[in-house]
Amino acid sequence: MLLTWQGVRAASLESARLLVSDGRLRASGRLVSAAAPVYGTEAFSASYELTATKSGEVGRVLLRTTTADEERQVMLGRTDDGVWLIDHGQGAERDEFDGAADVDIAGAVLFNTLPIRRLDLHREAGEHELPVLFVSLPDLTVTLVRQTYRTVRVTDNGAVVNYADADITADLTVDADGLVLDYPDLARLV
Repeated sequence: MLLTWQGVRAASLESARLLVSDGRLRASGRLVSAAAPVYGTEAFSASYELTATKSGEVGRVLLRTTTADEERQVMLGRTDDGVWLIDHGQGAERDEFDGAADVDIAGAVLFNTLPIRRLDLHREAGEHELPVLFVSLPDLTVTLVRQTYRTVRVTDNGAVVNYADADITADLTVDADGLVLDYPDLARLV
């Protein structure tokens, strides 16, 4: 399936091809963002490739960004024993990142879908505080953050799931498959 989200407050567009086969999820996508001086951001494009295990944990993410001045890339890979390998092109750094199983890319809506689906928050009520590898754009800095996902309500067509971190809280509307339809003030599925 091909999904496209349009930015709400900033001029941006994310498009992702999502494949679910044998319980494993693979995605490839692109995020394009115009310069937004009011937010202190420059224009950039980013592309990503993602694989997740049958249990829904992120296994590998390859992320590339391009700005007017430079190109960057980072590879995030999780070993079977839960150690993350982070490679910006100068050799991989190893870290457990407090047992994180999820990755979040700044401004990329698809990545909010992953923990929602993995934890079935779109099907039954729950609340989870998660360690997450957060990748900022366009500089590709990787940090460990804490994010909370809490089911607000389950509906016949999906659910509303509250997302919160140190800076943001938002009620995400998701469909019956856990795919984010509306992320207030960020993006909406078109």
